[in-house]
Amino acid sequence: MNLPTIKQLRYFVALESHEHFGKAAEACFVSQSAFSTAIRELETTLEVQLVDRTNKNVTVTHIGRQIAIEARRCIRDVENLVELARSNHAPLTGELRVGIIPTIAPFLLPRVLPSLRQQFPHLRLYLTEDITQRIYEKLMNGELDLVIIALPYALRNVEVMPLFKDRFFLACREDTKHTRPRRHIFNDLNPESILLLEDGHCLRDHTLSACHLQDMDKISRFTASSLLTLTQMVDADLGISYLPEMVQGSTLLSGTHVKIWELPEESYREVGLAWRRGSAREQEFTHLGEFIKNTWLTLFNQALPE
Repeated sequence: MNLPTIKQLRYFVALESHEHFGKAAEACFVSQSAFSTAIRELETTLEVQLVDRTNKNVTVTHIGRQIAIEARRCIRDVENLVELARSNHAPLTGELRVGIIPTIAPFLLPRVLPSLRQQFPHLRLYLTEDITQRIYEKLMNGELDLVIIALPYALRNVEVMPLFKDRFFLACREDTKHTRPRRHIFNDLNPESILLLEDGHCLRDHTLSACHLQDMDKISRFTASSLLTLTQMVDADLGISYLPEMVQGSTLLSGTHVKIWELPEESYREVGLAWRRGSAREQEFTHLGEFIKNTWLTLFNQALPE
């Protein structure tokens, strides 16, 4: 019996996700001609048509969708086999594919990665930065080993390890026209004066929930696609916002007139790790989580202004 290869299954899963030969080939770091050949070979091996091809579009057939689901399961099973073999090796060696969200990556990584490389020189870390939903999908598809996200977030079939709290601070220009500061408590906000990230960023949802922003008339119709853009909007005094504590000591606020103030009530999100439930590398991931937690708390506390 001829069996498909893992490479062919990976290529087809990518094609089913992108529904475009060029984009799928690019995602797999292979030429489009080699990619197309592998898909045809897979169809020959399985004796079934997986996709309908036209000049402009690719449509995955009904049986192709079903096979893509099973292909993902096969890939995960093979990866679990590899993880089981690796569990006999020294911890945190070899390849580790980590997804991380953009509202954490630029603040956590520069502080943690130097110590991580020094402590675990044989660890090869591959990072993917994207919003929570997409890195979660890649985790469950086997494209990532674990993810660094902000909690709470609804996740299924994963183990979650909380690391540390990341408090929210009120952010605005020191001379803002949108509020009247009094003992670091800001009242009487103008309508549409609160700037937030666009939908899809979990920081938006965490801000609304943790900071008890219930009056939607105060939320601006204008949104930002990144924390950098959000900060620039606040610096231009287009409104005020809420920034996570970890931005302190980073370059995000450098060269701006944006100041941050503690909120009267403790409002925070939680930074954590997540990996597929049942992973043979769970002990290794827990070890990594403890390292990140201890390194972050030590370095971050040292970096805070007195």
